Amino acid sequence: MALVVQKYGGSSVADAQSIKRIAKRIAEARRAGDDVVVVVSAMGDTTDELLDLAGEITPLPPKRELDILLTAGERISMSLLAMAITKLGVKAKSFTGQQAGLLTDAVHGRAQIVDVVPHRVHETLSKGQVAIVAGFQGVSRSNDVTTLGRGGSDTTAVALAAGLGADVCEIYTDVDGIFTADPRVAASARKIDRITYEEMLELAAGGAKVLALRAVEYARRYEVPVHVRSSFTTKTGTLVSGTYGDLIDPNAPAGSSAGQEEAKMEDPIISGVAHDDSEAKITVVGVPDKPGMAARLFEVVAGAGANIDMIVQNVSAASTGRTDISFTLPHASTSTTMAALNAARGEIGYDSLESDDQIGKLSLVGAGMKSNPGVSARLFGALRDAGINIEMISTSEIRISVVTRADSLHDAVRAVHHAFDLDSTDGEAVVYAGTGR
Repeated sequence: MALVVQKYGGSSVADAQSIKRIAKRIAEARRAGDDVVVVVSAMGDTTDELLDLAGEITPLPPKRELDILLTAGERISMSLLAMAITKLGVKAKSFTGQQAGLLTDAVHGRAQIVDVVPHRVHETLSKGQVAIVAGFQGVSRSNDVTTLGRGGSDTTAVALAAGLGADVCEIYTDVDGIFTADPRVAASARKIDRITYEEMLELAAGGAKVLALRAVEYARRYEVPVHVRSSFTTKTGTLVSGTYGDLIDPNAPAGSSAGQEEAKMEDPIISGVAHDDSEAKITVVGVPDKPGMAARLFEVVAGAGANIDMIVQNVSAASTGRTDISFTLPHASTSTTMAALNAARGEIGYDSLESDDQIGKLSLVGAGMKSNPGVSARLFGALRDAGINIEMISTSEIRISVVTRADSLHDAVRAVHHAFDLDSTDGEAVVYAGTGR
């Protein structure tokens, strides 16, 4: 008997038929002897529809009230799924994030989980019942309902798996696992059988949407094995864990890649290509090249609540003693960050500000890249041959990221994917519901 936490995204619970379909999968797992905890997202586009509804009332809804509104979507999913499972003869009970013991800080809209106290979930499992938990939500110490932000249901599932000491956290989505690129962009993308936390962190940070970045961070911190699978098929999916040795599936057929005792030495070092078109670039022109100026500039940016991704500083012009600093950040943070920098112009003493929301980021990820010469040359050569200009470059031990024009980003993904021989030989990847969540 295993303790399994399963998470189903919005496309997996999009309508009544979809809920009935996954209820059968959950009931089968329980009848097979596993203890099962299920985390659900809101049905289909419910969250976006609720946001639109709030926008019709007021352009700036109070964050506390918005959180209460948005949690309604998951409450609908959890109760309907509990009904569907019960109808199949398996007892199930649904819980809100608050009832499940997910404690967060008090930051509405993007709360962080600070503790998991799943007493009622434990009690439900002890009775042989399935526990259904609403994802994306929790409660602060002041007893206010909070939401975790986009991808919050993934984080809920991993946090519960850690708090319960689960054997595995299964993330069910509308693709067959984690691919070498987004199959909506590169139809020839190949499914990855297994991947380490570090590689998955870089892919998620680079824009891969199949797993939320915070969920991967949580999984790595608490060593929770994550199994990404499709809710539309019974295919093996992708295992995410600490090392390749941890990712062995003892039940896999002899000779299969999942059943091998160790990764092949000739396995490619490149895991995949991620892309992100949700960022903008701000350039601060003519910053005095003096100690402390960059620090003060980014203190202002941090005060505006912006998460910085890539940073480039030009060489100081000897004649003027000034330099340009460019950085990327989420689109949603651009206006507030520009306003904060404008307000601090007299203090920092820069010449002007420029913003650009027509950029895209491509990230090439793979273990051992630093010790393998020629990776950068191959990447830049592929972009050159595709006629794509590079505006910014950032690297880590297992990642190279570049910024290009937004309208050439998809072409860049396909060019780099092909250049590193990542194309599948098994036909095109299937996206079952069209959203990737």
